[in-house]
Parts: sequence; C-alpha cells; structure tokens
Amino acid sequence: MRDAGVHPGAWWLWALGLGTAATRTTNPLLLGLLLAVSAYVVTTCRPDAPWSRSYSAFLKLALAVLVVRLVFAVVLGSPVPGTHVVVTLPEVPLPHWAQGIRLGGRVTAEGLLFAFYDGLKLAALLVCVGAANALASPTRLLKSLPGALYEMGVAVVVALTFAPNLVADAQRLRAARRLRGRPDRGVRGLLQVGLPVLEGALERSVALAAAMDARGYGRTADVPAGVRRTTAALTLGGLLGVCAGTYGLLTAEGGVYGLPVLLAGLTAALAGLWLGGRRTPRTRYRPDRWNARARLVAASGAGVAALLALAASTDPAALHPGVVPLTAPVLPLWPAAAVLVGLLPAFVAPRPPDAPEEPS
Repeated sequence: MRDAGVHPGAWWLWALGLGTAATRTTNPLLLGLLLAVSAYVVTTCRPDAPWSRSYSAFLKLALAVLVVRLVFAVVLGSPVPGTHVVVTLPEVPLPHWAQGIRLGGRVTAEGLLFAFYDGLKLAALLVCVGAANALASPTRLLKSLPGALYEMGVAVVVALTFAPNLVADAQRLRAARRLRGRPDRGVRGLLQVGLPVLEGALERSVALAAAMDARGYGRTADVPAGVRRTTAALTLGGLLGVCAGTYGLLTAEGGVYGLPVLLAGLTAALAGLWLGGRRTPRTRYRPDRWNARARLVAASGAGVAALLALAASTDPAALHPGVVPLTAPVLPLWPAAAVLVGLLPAFVAPRPPDAPEEPS
C-alpha cells in the first residue's frame, strides 16, 4: 500500500524551522513548548519503521548534552557573576598561561541557570533534528535528491540506516538467545551476538551493492567541459554565499548584507545542482509530490521560525530572560501562540498506515 503521507523534504523543512526558532530564544518555557510540539507531532505522525525509532535516541542525546553543559559550568565556572552561592568546591591552582580558566571554586545559582538555559537551547535543536529523522523516510528522501547529489545522498542514507538496522538485529538475536536459555548479557553474550550481527550487516551491504549495480547506478552522461567548469563554479560559489549569508543573519553586524548574499548563494547553488544533474541521468518510480499537505507542513515550520525571529527583534527581553538578578522566566503569549503553529502537521498529516517501505 502506497503511503499517501507527506513529502520527506517537508518534514525536514518543518523540523529545521522549529530548530531555527529554538536558536532564537533561551526562555525555558518557550523551549519546553517547542519540545512538546515536536514530541506530539512525532507521536501522531511517525510510521512504524526501523528508522522512525531514533527519536528516543535523540532525546537521550539531548539530555546528555544538557547534563554535560551543567557539569562544565560546575567544574570550570561560569562567566556570569552571581551572589547566590550553591556550593564551594576545592579550587585547583593553574599556571599563569591558563588565566581566565579555573577548576573548582564557587558555584552560583546564576551560573547554573545560565548554563541550563544555554544547554536547553542546544538540546531543543537536537530534538528537532531527531524529529526529522523519525518522520522522514531516508529512502524517499534519497529519491527526491537532485541527480548531482545522488552519490552523496546514498552514502548518507546508508550511514543513517545502518545503525537502526544494527540495533534491530542485535535485539532480535538477544531475544532468540534468551528463548534458548543462553546468556545474552556480559562479555560472553556480546561476543556471541556481535559476529552474527556484523555478518548480517555485511550481507545487507553486498545485497545493496548488487541491487545498485543491477539498476545501473553510477552511469554518467557526457557533458562539455565548459558545462562542468560552470557547474563547479556555481556550486562552490553558491555554497560560499550561503555560508556568508547565514553568518550575516546570525550576527548583528551582518544584518544588512546577510539576506541578499544568502539568496544569491542559494540561487547559484541551485543552478549548479541543476546543471550537475544533467551528468547523472536517472529515473524515478512514482516520485513523491509536493501536495497541499506537504506545503502546509513546510509552511508551519517556516512560520514558527519567522514569528520567533520577529519576536526576538521586537521583544528580546521576553525571549532571553536574565539571570542577574535571579528572576523567574515569564511565558510571552504571542510567541507561545506562534510555537503552537508547529502543531499543524498533527492535523493535516495524520499517522500513515503501517506498511512496509517500498524500494526506491
């Protein structure tokens, strides 16, 4: 049965929109609302597939990042001055060339709160990326890539799907050993399970290589040398323009030139990808279409990012609560309503029926 769901690119645009919104605020209430929105959409729309179970792994990674950020604030100190001392650790004297760095000393509540806000922002960004991995099928995303990026896309897709399949094989083999009354834990169990798992991964790799060879993967078309040079120049120049424009948008000094340079870089990069695709002819079987659902999903993520960026410029104090003096964060109403726009995919793109993944 064909999944009549959403284009995988739309899910990535939605998730990147939420991630962009997370970078615009350190308010823990807004960040928590972003996490709740992504979790609800993933729970509602995630299909039953091996690659869709990675969301919990990203949640654990985000929690680990938050804990590490707090540990660094305790051990190495915080640049934020504070008067509310939580604990005083033994301070290790450092040489003169390490001035500005300390080990131990006073740990203040203001420094911990600042580290928590900063770590929560990065954790929310990781969770948004995990939502895209759980919602967008890697094989369908590969089919939608331009021809110029097909080789790189295959490598990325194989890398992304290798770990989930490896975990699934390990769980299956451990369950089989438990049913037979054999140990599945400890060093002995790991050694006896590891070899069949690696053997299965090798067999899948060989089968994938044979399938790609049978489908004519790697064939190229002859294009003039001028077209190849133009393609390389447009792609490289466009990517450099995208990097420069993104840097301009993220800094206060580059707000004037950031958007024009970013748009020019995107245009040049897309033109280079279009020309590069002429060298890699390939066909698509039942390609995914950008229907109304996909446009609404992508637009909801872009809307959250745009509204949070507007709120950050008009009312920065609400999106970046201070820690000196210690004050409780307040939930701003209309930015919170803007975050709730990200719930739109839960209603326009309901969970697809559980069906096996079609080959690309």
